[in-house]
Amino acid sequence: MGAGRTKGRVGRVDVQGTVAAGWEPVRDAFLRNFEQRGEHGAAVAVHRDGARVVDLWAGSRDVDGTAPWTESTAQVVRSATKGVAAAVPLLLHQRGLLDLDAPVATYWPEFKAAGKDRVTVRQLLAHQAGVPVLDRPLTLAEAVDLPTATGAIAAQAPVWEPGTAHGYHAHTFSWLLSGLVHRVTGRTIGRWVAEEITGPLGLDLWIGLPDAEAHRVGRLGPVEEIDPPGGGALRLRPKRSVSEAYKDPESLTRRAFGVIEPKPDENDPVYRAAELPGSAGVATARALARFYAATLGPVDGAERLFAPATLTLARTEESAGPDKVLLVGTRFGLGHMLHGPASPLLGPSSFGHPGRGGSLGFADPESGIAFGYVTNGMRKTVTADPRAQALVRAVRSAVDQA
Repeated sequence: MGAGRTKGRVGRVDVQGTVAAGWEPVRDAFLRNFEQRGEHGAAVAVHRDGARVVDLWAGSRDVDGTAPWTESTAQVVRSATKGVAAAVPLLLHQRGLLDLDAPVATYWPEFKAAGKDRVTVRQLLAHQAGVPVLDRPLTLAEAVDLPTATGAIAAQAPVWEPGTAHGYHAHTFSWLLSGLVHRVTGRTIGRWVAEEITGPLGLDLWIGLPDAEAHRVGRLGPVEEIDPPGGGALRLRPKRSVSEAYKDPESLTRRAFGVIEPKPDENDPVYRAAELPGSAGVATARALARFYAATLGPVDGAERLFAPATLTLARTEESAGPDKVLLVGTRFGLGHMLHGPASPLLGPSSFGHPGRGGSLGFADPESGIAFGYVTNGMRKTVTADPRAQALVRAVRSAVDQA
């Protein structure tokens, strides 16, 4: 399947990159996102069976600027970082260094405080630990300091009995995972990812952005909520209970998304340099897609990340149903979000993670697809952005026609 250069124009937007024969629907959907859905700057990449079949970018690197998005432009991908970070405990388990059914306190003794002594690693990864909030929010300086932040989460009492329910640990997932990985490996999670995943695979993806790469990163910002009339976009207006929960300072929803106060500026170099594996990773779309391709099999001579048994773990449901934080039905595996109505991916075998407001990365073992989408235009969506969904539908169309 040969790939050819492509260039299209919508208004003043030039689309650059390559699309293999048969994958033109993805290019067309990418163009329509600029024309109809208010896209400012974005990139999308798709692999099938290890080979890259889509690699496109367009628009401006800054949501409020005019400098063009280039082949090397990266962005903060928010919670899409969680999908990369979730590979770490799976790989540690694969190497025999982490027992998923052991109490977290086996590796991190301080974590057993306040009734969390029986929380297992599996429950922690499946958002069942009951600590999506902190009684006292952290400042940015505290949030980026590993001993301070992991100490706060270790001391926190759960807000439901661990293991009896699940709720999205939007920000606290950063410190839960960081604390566990540091105590198992002696390395920070950002360093572990760099040395064991992104370095060997040659990925432009960082949990903790190095100063030398800062010049490549564009600015995030809000964009107008535009959907084409009759365009088939997933309807994402929140239910009244959800919208009210975001306004209520006492709700788990509001508290879970507000554990860092004041709300950090995601364009701040301090935030981008922080090793926050739940929210602050920086990546290109090409890197996200290549990462997920490597979970499925070899890529360009690099060894696959996941053994078959680990791949089965990644796609296996651990928690599902009403989410006590997001207030919709969600499905989680061991750190990855799974395909479902709240977060549609490609199909039942898909695992990955969206980033609030836009970005998305996932793998689909059944079709051999790996997908990465990165944007600088943040919408209010949490798990299913219309632009990403339009691209996923186009990928599905290309797969069905192949």
